Amino acid sequence: MEIVQGANLALSFILELCLLAALGYWGFVTGDSVLMKIVLGIGAPLLAAVVWGIFMAPKAVRPLNAPLHQIIECMIFGVAFIALYVAGQPTLAIIFAIVFAINFVLRIVWKQETTDRRAPD
Repeated sequence: MEIVQGANLALSFILELCLLAALGYWGFVTGDSVLMKIVLGIGAPLLAAVVWGIFMAPKAVRPLNAPLHQIIECMIFGVAFIALYVAGQPTLAIIFAIVFAINFVLRIVWKQETTDRRAPD
């Protein structure tokens, strides 16, 4: 069972990378001009990475408590789902959402995240 749980954590990391790729893809497909494609294609994943690093990462600068962390995580992954869908990749978006949902539920069931992510005072 430890191998499966470890694989689930590895999948979490892969999903985070897919999130950045999805936002980048959306930006490069959505922009009207070359400049906008570059700005959105680089800016959207960069913004997501900064937000993730500040609030969501295991060693976040400003870690959130578990319920808020889970809500924000679902919102960020939801934005990536919508980005893929709007960029003309509905099948990929649905697969991404299903894999994320299974991974998310398993992490909760297996208690793979602490109940309180806040740093001690």
